Amino acid sequence: MNLCRRISGALTLFALLCFGCGSSPGGPAADAIPIDPDDILNFEFLYAHNCAGCHGPNGEGGASVALANPLYLAIADDSIMRRVTTNGVAGTLMPAFAKSAGGMLTDQQIDVIVRGIREQWSKPDVLHGVNAPLYSAPVGDASRGSQVFAVYCSSCHGPRGSGGPRARSIVDTSYLALVSDQALRTTVIVGIPDLGAPDWRGNVPGKAMSSQDISDVVAWLASQRTTFPGQPYLHSDNPAGEHQ
Repeated sequence: MNLCRRISGALTLFALLCFGCGSSPGGPAADAIPIDPDDILNFEFLYAHNCAGCHGPNGEGGASVALANPLYLAIADDSIMRRVTTNGVAGTLMPAFAKSAGGMLTDQQIDVIVRGIREQWSKPDVLHGVNAPLYSAPVGDASRGSQVFAVYCSSCHGPRGSGGPRARSIVDTSYLALVSDQALRTTVIVGIPDLGAPDWRGNVPGKAMSSQDISDVVAWLASQRTTFPGQPYLHSDNPAGEHQ
């Protein structure tokens, strides 16, 4: 009985000592210890703080392509997504995220993002056995592209691409200055579902665009870029420096 009391007393003292160590005055709480940013490998956190601003909180798109579009994930494999995330896309809003390219993420964190995007939003059977156009391809023929545009795109965007009854201008100079040829190609292939823009199969019922058609129409759109995009103020009554 005396031995039991001694053991019980020792356990009580041990518990008090442990409790005291964990909550001693001035000691940091376990959840207050700083975490090295390189050690964060949670997809939701990494996506929210690095991707959501342009691609949308749920991958639905915004300033950039919707990553939650299964068609996009079907044509852009992991190596493409990893390369774009690592190095960015010159001349566009997509920056380089890898530390090796001047960004703030480790290679492991980029792998977590790429893997998480595919696990969250890809659908392996989205193509239903149909061969999608290539993600990237050689530069097309702009003169032929104007004819392709007339067949596949003008019913929505207007005969010259400056806007129609169902879609806005696709040759707006500011828009073309901000978007890369690859982004144009991607949009033609996967469409913009939220805006009712069809993918490469749905512009003309029963007549899907070929990979060459897409290259040519992208070449025509690229040829509409101007050296100084935007609306110039050729005539104005306002003094210099007061343009709004």
